[in-house]
Amino acid sequence: MTKQNEQKPHHHGDLSEALIEAGISLLNEGGVDALTLRKCAARAGVSHAAPAHHFKGLKGLMTAIITRGFLLFADEMNVNIAAAHDDPKSRLHGCCIGYLKFSRENSALASIIFDKTNCYNDDEKWNTAADSAYQVLIDICAPFNHPYGDAEITQIAVWTMLEGYVNFERKGVINNSDRNRKPLDINLLIDMLKLEIAG
Repeated sequence: MTKQNEQKPHHHGDLSEALIEAGISLLNEGGVDALTLRKCAARAGVSHAAPAHHFKGLKGLMTAIITRGFLLFADEMNVNIAAAHDDPKSRLHGCCIGYLKFSRENSALASIIFDKTNCYNDDEKWNTAADSAYQVLIDICAPFNHPYGDAEITQIAVWTMLEGYVNFERKGVINNSDRNRKPLDINLLIDMLKLEIAG
């Protein structure tokens, strides 16, 4: 017999936060295809209608999840930069370590973070978080000479090399123990850029 007063459990914390955490958990388990508003609500223990009060549909929730991803990404890079020796090359290597750690420990987030089709690009929090992550790259590249006279080209060279590396590693193209090939160290690629400190 169904109880007339049976209801979904009331969420006593920050519901937006709970839904974001639920979404990240679902992403980690099954990728983007596993993420739905209904599943997020169920994981957070609230009514399936609850997400509509906090986000503009699934894309709004994805925007919030990726915003969180950018903040975690920037924090991981900054933590490893701070742990490095206080010279430009060591700090650059620290940034690379942070980039790799974020990708390895947050594989699902890392795989979607730069896909703007998943987001509302006019969202203020998303833009602030994305800018904060890119600012790490700007700052870490600033002490070096820019061979082509443009700091942005240096930034993009470092960024695309890092993202290509972590993407290939995530997909098992490189550093795969099942393949008979020498592991590729990210520091080797950074050294191959031949960045020189501005004098």
